[in-house]
Amino acid sequence: MKSYNVAVVGATGMVGQKMLQVLAELKFPVKNLYPMASKRSAGKEISFNGKNYVVQELCDEAFDQDIDIALFSAGGDTSERFSPVAAAKGVIVIDNSSAFRMDPTVPLVVPEVNPEDLDWHKNIIANPNCSTIQAVVALKPLYDAFGIDRIVYSTYQAVSGSGVKGYSDLEGGIKGEANAFYPHPIAYNVLPHIDSFLDNGYTKEEMKMINETRKILHDDSLRITATTVRVPVFYSHSESVNVELKKPFELDAVRKLYSDAPGVVLQDDPANNVYPLARNAENTDEVYVGRLRRDESVANGLNLWVVADNIRKGAASNAVQIAFELAKRGLI
Repeated sequence: MKSYNVAVVGATGMVGQKMLQVLAELKFPVKNLYPMASKRSAGKEISFNGKNYVVQELCDEAFDQDIDIALFSAGGDTSERFSPVAAAKGVIVIDNSSAFRMDPTVPLVVPEVNPEDLDWHKNIIANPNCSTIQAVVALKPLYDAFGIDRIVYSTYQAVSGSGVKGYSDLEGGIKGEANAFYPHPIAYNVLPHIDSFLDNGYTKEEMKMINETRKILHDDSLRITATTVRVPVFYSHSESVNVELKKPFELDAVRKLYSDAPGVVLQDDPANNVYPLARNAENTDEVYVGRLRRDESVANGLNLWVVADNIRKGAASNAVQIAFELAKRGLI
């Protein structure tokens, strides 16, 4: 594989730093690195693959440099402002914000699920929401084998999904300090509230999961509902996923599907207390699936428990995997 000039926008933030770590660990062939951030962070030094780099200020002119790919993780407003600038200058943007996810002209990609959508990108590719990414990796084998009628999501999401402020709220709360970011204390608590509430009573996070799942699986007929919850865990989202399949199934066949599915680790031996755990998923790139059992209240119902590191697979690693897939397909 040839090497590429890579920009990381938001390089000093939580996800940006993780993107740099994943680029190095997965050995993406970086020829030249261009770390970028806001004026406030410009001038700082970061280390990558044993070399120090000075963080550049993000501006229109920054993309006049010879850059092949830009990994964006600097918030929706920044992506809306600068992604089109970079794309117009021939840079392929992989954007981690929600800015372009539901744009019908922008592919929303999880490489294990819909890599073929990269073929029609127009220099901007959207990275899905963290909770959606792990869910669709687990759902894809079921969708292909049995079809899906309905999905019920119930999530248990780590505070790192809120960035540094959410992480600090849990750290401080454990020490007895008052909450500064969340509307209620998160330490020793559970908040059924992620992002803002909408007129329909759902939160934006819940509607992201619903709409993004349909887009990634190319199926607007899917009936989906979601309740997303913040829990006092630093890393890794856990999800209870209830699925109504279109065809009858045997649990052994489902286990075989997951044993063979790309990016999935099956952990399903409850008799020996083996099931996915947030602590074990931390700092890994796989999606862990377990607690497989029939939902006996409906025909063809299945329950599963899905866990993944929300900062790695849910953000940084998925973006880097998209870059690898672009290179594999000769799209860079």
